[in-house]
Amino acid sequence: MTFDSLGLNAALLRAITDQGYTEPTPIQQQAIPAILAGRDILAGAQTGTGKTAGFTLPLLQQLNRHPHERNHRHVRALIVTPTRELAAQVDESVTAYGRHLPLRSTVIFGGVKIGPQVQRLRQGVDIIVATPGRLLDHISQGNIDLSKIEILVLDEADRMLDMGFIHDIRRIIKLVPKKRQTLLFSATFSNEIRRLSEGLLHNPENIDVAPRNTTAERISQIVHPVAKSSKRALLSFLIGSNNWRQVLVFTRTKHGANRLAQQLERDGLSSAAIHGNKSQGARTRALAEFKSGKVRVLVATDIAARGLDIELLPHVVNYELPNVPEDYVHRIGRTGRAGSDGVAVSLVSAVEKGLLHGIERLLGTRLPRELIDGYEQATATDETDVDSRRQGRPAGRSGQQRNGQRRNTQQRNNQQRNGQPRQRRADANENNGNRPGNQKPAGGESESETSGNGRSNTHPQRNKTAGTSGRSSSPYRQGTKSSKQLNGNRRTSAGRRNQGAEVPALFGG
Repeated sequence: MTFDSLGLNAALLRAITDQGYTEPTPIQQQAIPAILAGRDILAGAQTGTGKTAGFTLPLLQQLNRHPHERNHRHVRALIVTPTRELAAQVDESVTAYGRHLPLRSTVIFGGVKIGPQVQRLRQGVDIIVATPGRLLDHISQGNIDLSKIEILVLDEADRMLDMGFIHDIRRIIKLVPKKRQTLLFSATFSNEIRRLSEGLLHNPENIDVAPRNTTAERISQIVHPVAKSSKRALLSFLIGSNNWRQVLVFTRTKHGANRLAQQLERDGLSSAAIHGNKSQGARTRALAEFKSGKVRVLVATDIAARGLDIELLPHVVNYELPNVPEDYVHRIGRTGRAGSDGVAVSLVSAVEKGLLHGIERLLGTRLPRELIDGYEQATATDETDVDSRRQGRPAGRSGQQRNGQRRNTQQRNNQQRNGQPRQRRADANENNGNRPGNQKPAGGESESETSGNGRSNTHPQRNKTAGTSGRSSSPYRQGTKSSKQLNGNRRTSAGRRNQGAEVPALFGG
């Protein structure tokens, strides 16, 4: 089958030829005719199979059938993506395929100045590619009107409909006309997401060109069991010994991505990190250097697992397995794209076995294992013990204070178990004033007197001066209901339970 047989016009066929494509992929063969017929679509296909062109080409043709005078408040098509990088990539496709059509598009996302985006919107656009947050910012400022939308596309729809974006998507849905064409595309769809999408689609055509939640056949997957503490050394060994020149490495956290990139740099491997805390300029620069070969290793969080199209990327490494099994499919889908071969390597410690089993259940297959000599896997118990020891180390003064409070609590509990009276401190200022036996003697020494209930009460000295009788020298004024101590991080309240009983104060009282 060729693109000519799909019903696309001459301008689009010319643009396709300019991009070097000759035959449509399976998802394009099924999606393009259905979209041109005006149907709502729920389409799932493996990563790297041309889903973006599958909705971009027919969208451009649908809009070109009924051209109108461009007006910045008359946007006709909206494409929503979960990440900035994916939004920029989709906009590039819209621009490339629509270069011979009288349609205008723009991309808007956060992390950059809003002024240039406002200027482009005022010039008038037909198509907007956007991330949800910045889109709602423009709507609240009156820069965008969605009341004339004809086609709504949710790219990576499973992520757009999960709890991270669902509230923003619902706000956007309320602003677009009920009579519209809605297209949902993704590589993974859970049953819950499919049920949730029923409220967005009208008599949709379901397209599944491969079994649900599967990976591309041209991706070779391998699992290396390894001790958690040896992961970084094994990664450096694999990259160096196999002479991998371009490697995309995934971690679970932003801090972990930064730390690993720095460690790899010390190992002599040019590396960069990309994640949500990086500015958009830094993210764009790191990605460009990785694509050009200036950076050998790009360490990323799952921000890069959605839609990044890196031509002929040979290797993807899961340094840490994702918490959500579907994210594994999107991660390794950065390699093996457009018919090329790819390798996906997962470094799995003992504590990640549960995550690995979840991924294998999703894929419906057991991934092959390979042990590397010198990097044997530790037991889950050993790794848990190491983590707990690390977590037990106090972090600076606050950590020492927390540990000291724990020790004091343990000492009081031990005293109670041994039958020793528990000592309590009370504020000097009681509702009924000074009581005999509770005065602190001169010289700064404290004096304790055991009361009839077996408790030992200790009170600080009260400094009385002329004209200030009954007032404390503390910077806090002593009241009748409650008073605060500057040191000790505690607050005492009279009239609650027993007078003088201590009440822990949250966040320093």
